[in-house]
Amino acid sequence: MWFGIFAGAGMAGIAVAARLRARKVRRRKLLATPPPPTWLPILEATLPMIGKLSDEHKRQLFGKMQVFLAEKSFEGCGGLEISEKIKVTIAAQACMLLLGRETGIYPKLKTILVYPHTYQGGRKGMFGGDNGETARLGESWDCGVVVLSWNSVVGGARNFEDGHNVTFHEFAHQLDQEDGAADGAPVLGERSAYATWAHVFNHEYKALVKLTRRGRKDTMDRYGATNPAEFFAVATETFFEKPKQLKTKHPELFEELQYYYRVDPTEWTER
Repeated sequence: MWFGIFAGAGMAGIAVAARLRARKVRRRKLLATPPPPTWLPILEATLPMIGKLSDEHKRQLFGKMQVFLAEKSFEGCGGLEISEKIKVTIAAQACMLLLGRETGIYPKLKTILVYPHTYQGGRKGMFGGDNGETARLGESWDCGVVVLSWNSVVGGARNFEDGHNVTFHEFAHQLDQEDGAADGAPVLGERSAYATWAHVFNHEYKALVKLTRRGRKDTMDRYGATNPAEFFAVATETFFEKPKQLKTKHPELFEELQYYYRVDPTEWTER
Protein backbone atom coordinates (compact mmCIF):
# COMPACT_ATOMS: atom_id res chain seq x y z
CA MET A 1 0.00 0.00 0.00
CA TRP A 2 2.70 2.47 1.04
CA PHE A 3 4.76 1.58 -2.01
CA GLY A 4 1.77 2.43 -4.23
CA ILE A 5 1.32 5.80 -2.54
CA PHE A 6 4.98 6.72 -2.87
CA ALA A 7 5.12 5.47 -6.44
CA GLY A 8 2.07 7.54 -7.35
CA ALA A 9 3.58 10.63 -5.74
CA GLY A 10 6.84 9.99 -7.57
CA MET A 11 5.09 9.70 -10.92
CA ALA A 12 3.16 12.91 -10.27
CA GLY A 13 6.40 14.70 -9.47
CA ILE A 14 8.01 13.43 -12.65
CA ALA A 15 5.01 14.62 -14.68
CA VAL A 16 5.18 18.08 -13.11
CA ALA A 17 8.90 18.29 -13.79
CA ALA A 18 8.34 17.26 -17.39
CA ARG A 19 5.71 19.97 -17.87
CA LEU A 20 8.02 22.58 -16.37
CA ARG A 21 10.86 21.53 -18.69
CA ALA A 22 8.55 21.62 -21.70
CA ARG A 23 7.31 25.09 -20.74
CA LYS A 24 10.89 26.30 -20.30
CA VAL A 25 11.85 24.99 -23.74
CA ARG A 26 8.74 26.54 -25.30
CA ARG A 27 9.45 29.91 -23.73
CA ARG A 28 13.08 29.82 -24.84
CA LYS A 29 11.92 29.23 -28.42
CA LEU A 30 9.37 32.05 -28.18
CA LEU A 31 11.97 34.47 -26.83
CA ALA A 32 14.12 33.76 -29.88
CA THR A 33 11.26 33.99 -32.40
CA PRO A 34 11.37 37.09 -34.67
CA PRO A 35 8.25 39.25 -34.66
CA PRO A 36 5.64 38.86 -37.41
CA PRO A 37 5.92 41.52 -40.13
CA THR A 38 2.66 43.10 -38.91
CA TRP A 39 3.97 44.08 -35.48
CA LEU A 40 6.34 46.93 -36.33
CA PRO A 41 3.83 48.89 -38.49
CA ILE A 42 1.26 48.58 -35.70
CA LEU A 43 3.69 49.83 -33.06
CA GLU A 44 5.03 52.64 -35.24
CA ALA A 45 1.44 53.93 -35.42
CA THR A 46 0.32 53.28 -31.82
CA LEU A 47 3.63 53.50 -29.91
CA PRO A 48 5.89 55.88 -31.87
CA MET A 49 8.66 55.82 -29.25
CA ILE A 50 9.41 52.22 -30.32
CA GLY A 51 11.82 53.78 -32.82
CA LYS A 52 13.94 55.16 -29.95
CA LEU A 53 14.75 51.76 -28.51
CA SER A 54 18.12 50.19 -29.26
CA ASP A 55 18.23 47.11 -31.46
CA GLU A 56 19.00 44.98 -28.40
CA HIS A 57 16.01 46.34 -26.48
CA LYS A 58 13.78 45.76 -29.49
CA ARG A 59 15.01 42.17 -29.67
CA GLN A 60 14.26 41.66 -25.99
CA LEU A 61 10.90 43.37 -26.28
CA PHE A 62 9.68 41.29 -29.21
CA GLY A 63 10.80 38.06 -27.55
CA LYS A 64 9.00 38.86 -24.31
CA MET A 65 5.93 39.88 -26.30
CA GLN A 66 5.92 36.46 -27.98
CA VAL A 67 5.73 34.78 -24.56
CA PHE A 68 3.17 37.29 -23.27
CA LEU A 69 0.83 36.81 -26.21
CA ALA A 70 1.20 33.03 -26.16
CA GLU A 71 0.37 32.70 -22.46
CA LYS A 72 -2.11 35.49 -21.66
CA SER A 73 -5.70 35.72 -22.88
CA PHE A 74 -7.51 38.87 -24.01
CA GLU A 75 -11.23 39.47 -23.66
CA GLY A 76 -13.17 42.36 -25.17
CA CYS A 77 -15.78 44.06 -22.99
CA GLY A 78 -18.52 46.55 -23.79
CA GLY A 79 -18.81 45.29 -27.36
CA LEU A 80 -15.09 45.64 -28.16
CA GLU A 81 -13.64 43.01 -30.49
CA ILE A 82 -10.06 42.09 -29.71
CA SER A 83 -7.75 42.66 -32.67
CA GLU A 84 -4.06 42.11 -33.29
CA LYS A 85 -3.56 45.86 -32.93
CA ILE A 86 -5.02 45.83 -29.43
CA LYS A 87 -3.02 42.81 -28.30
CA VAL A 88 0.28 44.00 -29.76
CA THR A 89 -0.05 47.55 -28.41
CA ILE A 90 -0.84 46.39 -24.88
CA ALA A 91 1.74 43.60 -24.88
CA ALA A 92 4.49 45.97 -26.02
CA GLN A 93 3.90 48.42 -23.19
CA ALA A 94 3.51 45.67 -20.60
CA CYS A 95 6.77 44.06 -21.72
CA MET A 96 8.66 47.37 -21.72
CA LEU A 97 8.57 47.08 -17.93
CA LEU A 98 10.51 43.81 -18.24
CA LEU A 99 13.37 44.98 -20.48
CA GLY A 100 16.83 44.29 -19.17
CA ARG A 101 15.60 41.89 -16.50
CA GLU A 102 15.78 38.12 -16.29
CA THR A 103 12.30 37.63 -14.92
CA GLY A 104 9.04 35.81 -15.47
CA ILE A 105 6.49 37.31 -17.84
CA TYR A 106 3.88 38.33 -15.27
CA PRO A 107 3.57 34.83 -13.80
CA LYS A 108 0.32 35.52 -11.93
CA LEU A 109 -1.44 37.26 -14.81
CA LYS A 110 -3.98 35.25 -16.77
CA THR A 111 -6.35 37.64 -18.54
CA ILE A 112 -6.50 41.20 -19.86
CA LEU A 113 -10.01 42.65 -20.11
CA VAL A 114 -10.28 45.55 -22.55
CA TYR A 115 -13.12 48.07 -22.74
CA PRO A 116 -13.45 50.43 -25.72
CA HIS A 117 -13.30 53.52 -23.50
CA THR A 118 -13.69 54.66 -19.90
CA TYR A 119 -15.93 52.20 -18.10
CA GLN A 120 -17.95 52.03 -14.91
CA GLY A 121 -16.51 49.77 -12.25
CA GLY A 122 -17.99 48.61 -8.99
CA ARG A 123 -15.67 45.81 -7.97
CA LYS A 124 -14.44 45.70 -4.39
CA GLY A 125 -11.27 47.74 -4.20
CA MET A 126 -7.85 46.18 -4.34
CA PHE A 127 -6.97 47.76 -1.01
CA GLY A 128 -10.27 46.99 0.73
CA GLY A 129 -13.61 48.72 0.82
CA ASP A 130 -16.12 49.23 -1.93
CA ASN A 131 -15.07 51.68 -4.62
CA GLY A 132 -18.63 52.10 -5.86
CA GLU A 133 -19.68 52.82 -9.43
CA THR A 134 -16.96 55.11 -10.74
CA ALA A 135 -15.52 55.90 -14.17
CA ARG A 136 -12.22 54.06 -14.60
CA LEU A 137 -9.30 53.89 -17.01
CA GLY A 138 -7.90 50.61 -15.71
CA GLU A 139 -7.52 48.23 -12.80
CA SER A 140 -5.19 45.48 -11.63
CA TRP A 141 -6.75 42.62 -9.70
CA ASP A 142 -4.84 40.31 -7.42
CA CYS A 143 -6.56 37.29 -9.01
CA GLY A 144 -4.52 37.59 -12.21
CA VAL A 145 -6.61 40.09 -14.19
CA VAL A 146 -5.79 43.50 -15.66
CA VAL A 147 -8.60 45.73 -16.94
CA LEU A 148 -7.87 48.52 -19.42
CA SER A 149 -9.67 51.17 -21.40
CA TRP A 150 -8.45 50.88 -24.99
CA ASN A 151 -8.96 54.59 -25.63
CA SER A 152 -6.73 55.36 -22.63
CA VAL A 153 -4.15 52.79 -23.72
CA VAL A 154 -3.83 54.48 -27.11
CA GLY A 155 -3.65 57.97 -25.61
CA GLY A 156 -0.94 56.96 -23.16
CA ALA A 157 1.12 55.21 -25.83
CA ARG A 158 1.05 58.07 -28.33
CA ASN A 159 1.83 60.78 -25.77
CA PHE A 160 5.00 59.43 -24.21
CA GLU A 161 6.10 62.56 -22.41
CA ASP A 162 3.23 63.50 -20.09
CA GLY A 163 3.95 60.95 -17.36
CA HIS A 164 0.55 59.29 -17.73
CA ASN A 165 0.33 55.76 -19.07
CA VAL A 166 -2.48 53.52 -17.86
CA THR A 167 -0.81 50.37 -19.21
CA PHE A 168 2.42 51.04 -17.32
CA HIS A 169 0.39 51.92 -14.24
CA GLU A 170 -1.70 48.75 -14.09
CA PHE A 171 1.14 46.42 -15.02
CA ALA A 172 3.32 48.04 -12.35
CA HIS A 173 0.61 46.93 -9.92
CA GLN A 174 0.96 43.40 -11.27
CA LEU A 175 4.70 43.54 -10.58
CA ASP A 176 4.00 44.87 -7.10
CA GLN A 177 1.57 42.00 -6.47
CA GLU A 178 4.00 39.23 -7.45
CA ASP A 179 5.01 38.74 -3.82
CA GLY A 180 1.36 38.61 -2.77
CA ALA A 181 1.06 42.14 -1.36
CA ALA A 182 0.29 45.41 -3.14
CA ASP A 183 2.49 47.53 -0.91
CA GLY A 184 4.78 49.48 -3.22
CA ALA A 185 7.66 47.02 -2.88
CA PRO A 186 7.99 44.52 -5.75
CA VAL A 187 10.30 41.51 -5.67
CA LEU A 188 13.79 43.01 -5.57
CA GLY A 189 15.87 39.85 -5.47
CA GLU A 190 18.63 40.74 -3.05
CA ARG A 191 17.49 40.98 0.56
CA SER A 192 19.81 43.93 1.20
CA ALA A 193 18.01 45.96 -1.47
CA TYR A 194 14.79 46.21 0.52
CA ALA A 195 16.17 48.47 3.25
CA THR A 196 17.34 51.12 0.78
CA TRP A 197 14.14 50.79 -1.26
CA ALA A 198 11.97 51.25 1.84
CA HIS A 199 13.97 54.27 3.01
CA VAL A 200 13.85 56.07 -0.34
CA PHE A 201 10.26 55.22 -1.22
CA ASN A 202 8.93 56.06 2.23
CA HIS A 203 10.64 59.45 2.15
CA GLU A 204 9.48 60.25 -1.39
CA TYR A 205 5.93 59.07 -0.73
CA LYS A 206 5.58 61.22 2.37
CA ALA A 207 7.00 64.21 0.49
CA LEU A 208 4.42 63.79 -2.28
CA VAL A 209 1.63 63.48 0.30
CA LYS A 210 2.72 66.78 1.88
CA LEU A 211 2.89 68.55 -1.48
CA THR A 212 -0.52 67.23 -2.46
CA ARG A 213 -2.11 68.39 0.80
CA ARG A 214 -0.69 71.85 0.19
CA GLY A 215 -2.11 71.89 -3.33
CA ARG A 216 1.33 71.99 -4.92
CA LYS A 217 2.42 70.02 -7.99
CA ASP A 218 5.33 67.66 -8.49
CA THR A 219 6.94 65.78 -11.38
CA MET A 220 4.77 62.83 -10.33
CA ASP A 221 1.00 62.92 -10.48
CA ARG A 222 -0.72 63.58 -7.15
CA TYR A 223 -2.58 60.27 -7.46
CA GLY A 224 0.67 58.73 -6.23
CA ALA A 225 -0.13 60.19 -2.80
CA THR A 226 -3.10 57.81 -2.44
CA ASN A 227 -1.08 54.98 -0.88
CA PRO A 228 2.35 53.29 -1.32
CA ALA A 229 1.08 50.92 -4.04
CA GLU A 230 -0.26 53.80 -6.14
CA PHE A 231 2.96 55.70 -5.50
CA PHE A 232 5.01 52.89 -7.03
CA ALA A 233 2.69 52.72 -10.05
CA VAL A 234 2.79 56.50 -10.59
CA ALA A 235 6.56 56.59 -10.06
CA THR A 236 6.87 53.89 -12.73
CA GLU A 237 4.86 55.96 -15.22
CA THR A 238 7.07 58.97 -14.49
CA PHE A 239 10.30 56.96 -14.70
CA PHE A 240 9.53 55.75 -18.21
CA GLU A 241 7.84 58.85 -19.61
CA LYS A 242 9.55 61.76 -17.81
CA PRO A 243 12.92 60.25 -16.88
CA LYS A 244 15.00 63.42 -17.13
CA GLN A 245 12.67 65.39 -14.87
CA LEU A 246 12.51 62.55 -12.35
CA LYS A 247 16.29 62.12 -12.36
CA THR A 248 16.79 65.84 -11.78
CA LYS A 249 14.19 66.37 -9.06
CA HIS A 250 14.20 62.94 -7.41
CA PRO A 251 17.65 61.41 -8.08
CA GLU A 252 17.48 58.77 -5.32
CA LEU A 253 14.04 57.60 -6.45
CA PHE A 254 15.25 57.46 -10.06
CA GLU A 255 18.25 55.39 -8.96
CA GLU A 256 16.06 52.86 -7.13
CA LEU A 257 13.72 52.51 -10.11
CA GLN A 258 16.68 52.12 -12.45
CA TYR A 259 18.07 49.41 -10.18
CA TYR A 260 14.75 47.56 -10.33
CA TYR A 261 13.88 48.01 -14.02
CA ARG A 262 17.50 47.69 -15.25
CA VAL A 263 17.07 50.31 -17.97
CA ASP A 264 17.78 54.03 -18.29
CA PRO A 265 14.89 55.70 -20.16
CA THR A 266 16.86 58.95 -20.45
CA GLU A 267 18.79 57.22 -23.23
CA TRP A 268 15.59 56.90 -25.24
CA THR A 269 14.88 60.62 -25.08
CA GLU A 270 18.28 61.32 -26.64
CA ARG A 271 17.91 59.03 -29.66
